[in-house]
Amino acid sequence: MSSIDTVTNELFTDQTSSNRERSISEFISELSEKGVQFSVDEDKLRINAPKGTIAGDLRSELVDRKPEIIAYLQKQQSEGDGGNAMSNSGLSLAAIGRIIGGFCSEGTASQGFKCPTIDASSMAGKLNVTFRPLPKGYKNDKIVQLRTQLQDRLEKAGVTIVSWQEATRDSNYEFEIPWLKKRVVPFKTRTVKADIDAVVDVERMDSPVSHLKGAVAECLYRLYSHFVLKGRKLSAVKIARSMAWAEENVLSVEDPTNTQSIVLAEFDPKFGDPDLSYQNKIPLGVGALVRTFSEIYIGVSDEQLYILNMNLSDSIYSTQRLGEFVTQSLIPKIFIPILPLPMSRFEIDRFDPNASSFAQKLVKMGESLEPLGLLPEGFKIDDVVKKLSHRDIVDWISNGRTGVSYGFIAYVEPPQYFGPKEVSAMEWETLTPLKGLNLDEVRRNSDGRRYIKIQQGERLAYQQIPDIWLVSSRSGSKKTALDISRDVVRIGLTDRLHMQIPTGTNNSTVDVKPSYDLYVMVGIALSAALSMPNLVQSGAPIVHFHGYPSIHWYQPHEYFTGVTNPSVPCGTYESGVLNFLGVEEVAVRSAGQARLISLIEPDHGTNIVANDWEYLIERLKVGMQGSQIELGGKYLCELGQSAHSN
Repeated sequence: MSSIDTVTNELFTDQTSSNRERSISEFISELSEKGVQFSVDEDKLRINAPKGTIAGDLRSELVDRKPEIIAYLQKQQSEGDGGNAMSNSGLSLAAIGRIIGGFCSEGTASQGFKCPTIDASSMAGKLNVTFRPLPKGYKNDKIVQLRTQLQDRLEKAGVTIVSWQEATRDSNYEFEIPWLKKRVVPFKTRTVKADIDAVVDVERMDSPVSHLKGAVAECLYRLYSHFVLKGRKLSAVKIARSMAWAEENVLSVEDPTNTQSIVLAEFDPKFGDPDLSYQNKIPLGVGALVRTFSEIYIGVSDEQLYILNMNLSDSIYSTQRLGEFVTQSLIPKIFIPILPLPMSRFEIDRFDPNASSFAQKLVKMGESLEPLGLLPEGFKIDDVVKKLSHRDIVDWISNGRTGVSYGFIAYVEPPQYFGPKEVSAMEWETLTPLKGLNLDEVRRNSDGRRYIKIQQGERLAYQQIPDIWLVSSRSGSKKTALDISRDVVRIGLTDRLHMQIPTGTNNSTVDVKPSYDLYVMVGIALSAALSMPNLVQSGAPIVHFHGYPSIHWYQPHEYFTGVTNPSVPCGTYESGVLNFLGVEEVAVRSAGQARLISLIEPDHGTNIVANDWEYLIERLKVGMQGSQIELGGKYLCELGQSAHSN
């Protein structure tokens, strides 16, 4: 076995499949994490890999699966309805997606690009959902009724409902005792196939027998991790399969990055209490997700329901609004799982934050936000996920992140242009097309600078795409007490993505990862540079918090947008596109003169960008002191009733 096949003598071996039967998306993901880059040029597969990465069995598997890999990458490139739809500036969604995703260089033009889908009905048509059979003797009538209604609503929205039998396959496991080298095969379960996007289940209470089985499985896993793996990691698939026979709430799935577990459970009245602070709601929400080992948790009562994922939105819906709940909230969350960008997507470098005036402003901005309480502390994964097997699954999916925080702060640097900022229509005709991009939208000159054809009011311009750089708080840091020497990262968007970490930072002791909301940051920054340069010409602060302002908070030259957007999760590719479009929309509405823009993300929170950090802090302070800004979903409905700001 090669190193990518994890280890020999595994504790749990799936008898129904060899490594070569793992899902193609998991196979590509594992290789990508090791620095292997794939691209497709017409029907040719191009691979760029570090020396020695691909050898032996792995090389054979790669050769055998070449047609699958090509088909998968081509599908990823072409998927996404609305790819030819035009924004206010005349750019297609496909072009916006490639630009803000850093998919414009020769090495990244095809690697992993997926055309963004931002329409809920288009999302629904691509989804396969199954319903796990109810436990024996399950008697919660209101949840059973909601489960039936949910299936009906999903089907009417265009989602394909797959029977449990068709959505799963039998999996048997061999248990190997490393010291005795003897095997028994007592375990059998159903494994959810890779093309299933979500499994709808109910919360399953541990019986004494299942509790004992879970304790035994966890003990065996800990022993095996310590004595056999010795620091090496199994994939999330293999860990989940090793535990699914013993734990009712752990699903065995072929592709944990695609298949989400949705759990229906009793409505917690504490979570619906308007007087309970958001800080106190965090442990309730996280506890529900951890307890049921689910990515999406739906609390159900006779008259209300709420939906949770790691965003911890506390939006509450009437059961009479079930149709709206399904299309605007549930379907987007199923279609786009919360996944951080792998470090392999970035060109990594270092910078000195002490020499950056924007890093210094970011730290001051964070300190000024401390008394407002807008950025509550999140949690350390080790503190809330007690079982080693569960932590290892979360670690694999979250790309090594050790914690989750709620909110971010960032500071956009002035856009960087090289050469002419604009060219004439005649010069435009002489420019060269870029691979993967429409010739009528994006071209480049002999110096490699990219230009776009963009509508600016009544004027058609041929404008250079600037290099975008910003500093932001690292994922998991305390935003209101940033240590400039370790908590500030610098993100760049050129024809690819860059990340610069503080000079002298030791990655083995400090978890330096970019924010989950990176696409949002670069989407806002680039859109402002192109359509509202006055906002960012001297730099621009951005604050994201998990709440909303009241309609009465906004002053002249302050705008909000995005209330009716599908509630895609934080940090997703689509959330970056939606924020890009939101800035464009406000640029048109304000004639490019907005001083502050509030970009609403339903079921998630608000991104606020302004032209001056002290002005932004003062406005937030006024809002908090006057109870016109609150964490949670109190003002989301109010904003939805108005299409325009004051």
